[in-house]
Amino acid sequence: MVKRLELQSEDLSGKTKELRNEVRSFLKEELEKGSFVPHCDSWLSKYDPEFSRKLGQRGWLGMTWPKKYGGHERTALERYVVTEELLAIGAPVAAHWFADRQSGPLLLRYGNESQKAEILPRIARGEVFFSIGLSEANSGSDLASISTSAKKVDKGWLLNGSKVWTSGAHFSHYMMTLCRTSPRTDNRHEGFSQLIVDLSSPGVTIRPIRLMTGEHHFNEVILDDVFIPDRMAVGNIGDGWKQILAELAFERSGPERFLSTFPLFVELIRVLQQDTLDKHHNISIGRLVAHLTTLRELSLGVARLLQKGISPDITAALVKDLGTQFECKVAEVARLLVSLPSQNSNLRFNSLLATAILHSPGFTLRGGTTEILRGIIAKGAGIK
Repeated sequence: MVKRLELQSEDLSGKTKELRNEVRSFLKEELEKGSFVPHCDSWLSKYDPEFSRKLGQRGWLGMTWPKKYGGHERTALERYVVTEELLAIGAPVAAHWFADRQSGPLLLRYGNESQKAEILPRIARGEVFFSIGLSEANSGSDLASISTSAKKVDKGWLLNGSKVWTSGAHFSHYMMTLCRTSPRTDNRHEGFSQLIVDLSSPGVTIRPIRLMTGEHHFNEVILDDVFIPDRMAVGNIGDGWKQILAELAFERSGPERFLSTFPLFVELIRVLQQDTLDKHHNISIGRLVAHLTTLRELSLGVARLLQKGISPDITAALVKDLGTQFECKVAEVARLLVSLPSQNSNLRFNSLLATAILHSPGFTLRGGTTEILRGIIAKGAGIK
């Protein structure tokens, strides 16, 4: 029998209005100072450590974490509001993104006291950044087939293998790494563990994988006899698969899964308003708004479940799959409704559209390919 999770709707406006206005005022000031330029896909590709530290100083990183670990004990919905505003304007948040979104919560749930006390306060201050070491070159979407392995040695582990599509590894301090710590068995999901790799360690080599724009965001990380102290193993050895499933719910369900091209959407409406909107324009924009509203409700529902300690992996996969479609659709509609960039004088629109189109092939890959996500959804619905 398929287990059902009830997603409850809630109006954020009354409960979080003051916080939302505070974030908007801060962003307005930063824009006026020229601290950043709005950008599509900013959570993945716009790295600015100083901006991340500013957010940390305002208590907008590690928002839901206990104060003893540098957090602020605010609600998941308050964090959601801050995240929404940062993404909606296209702020440069890539530096801290993975640490704040998933590595920190993972350590809170499974980490030892040393990890929590040493790492979490620095994440909350915007001083320490993480990347995620999951995918491998010869594994495709079959994560259970990874070959990176760790051998037990005195006081730690020797880690060997490689990871690909590792976002931000070239500017991160640590990489949360899934590896095999015991031989394969008939159960393909047994024998995995998570180790925290200090990316400055001997034996770590980081090679860029450039986007078609020439941007350096993705990486290949080579691990050659990298020593990992016992204290940097996360959770119980052998529980890695269970832990990453919980982690992926944080990765797949947030507003970044449908707001990557939102700055373009806003600019598209501004451009269209300069002329008389025809029926076709109104219908196209209306459909996008309806799609966006639905995605936001789904994502908020998942945020509430995560706050309760429930891991809604199927619903999170649905948010990511539908969100990918929306992000790509925004770029497609913008391209069709507005004349070619060379004929359009709005430089911001041109820039945002170019970024959205060139980044969009990656939307269907990161956080799980569309095919894998739909398999998860079908299995959860009892039809596979």
